[in-house]
This record gives sequence, C-alpha cells and structure tokens, in this order.
Amino acid sequence: MRKTSVGLEENVSGLLCYVAWWISGIIFLLLERENKFVRFHALQSIIAFGILTLAGVVIGWIAWIPFFGWLVSFAFWVCCLAVWIVCMVKAYQGDMYKLPWAGNLAERSL
Repeated sequence: MRKTSVGLEENVSGLLCYVAWWISGIIFLLLERENKFVRFHALQSIIAFGILTLAGVVIGWIAWIPFFGWLVSFAFWVCCLAVWIVCMVKAYQGDMYKLPWAGNLAERSL
C-alpha cells in the first residue's frame, strides 16, 4: 500500500473516511489532495452518510408511531450499521467498493 499525504497507508486512510460518517469524510477530503483512493472514499462517505443522516432525521419523526415506527426505525439503523461496516472493511481491504448511488456520484466527482 502507498502512503498518503497525511502519512498513513491509503487503506487505513480509506477506512478512517468512514469512522465518523460524513464528518470524517469531510476531514479527509480537505486533508488529502492527491490520492484518488482516499478522495473517492471520502466523497462516498460524505454523500452516502450525509443522505443517511438526513433520512435518519425523517425516520426519527416516524419513530414516534408505536410499533410500526419503532420497527421502521430499528430496520433503518440496522441497515445503516451494515453499510457502515461494509464500507470500512472494503476500504481497509484496498477495494474501490462503490455503493450503488453514492459511489457512482463520488467517482464522477473526482
């Protein structure tokens, strides 16, 4: 693996892009100017987890509905957890893993 401008190996930087959802994505997008692998994962993190954060706000309103709202909210957060873990593992493995919608947008933005 190659080193990045922040002094970390690119797979570690890619993983760290996802650690704090879109916040860490913004940090790594600002810090890393050259490495396309890290910039891709930073952009994908910003796009995917930014949208999931907004969706979480909406789901939060639905969660007030007894049973149905709780079920929808629980399922949503389980899916978010799964996406988060998959993105971190794939980045650490050195894969340019693209989420279906955010990955394409991130790739085009580079």
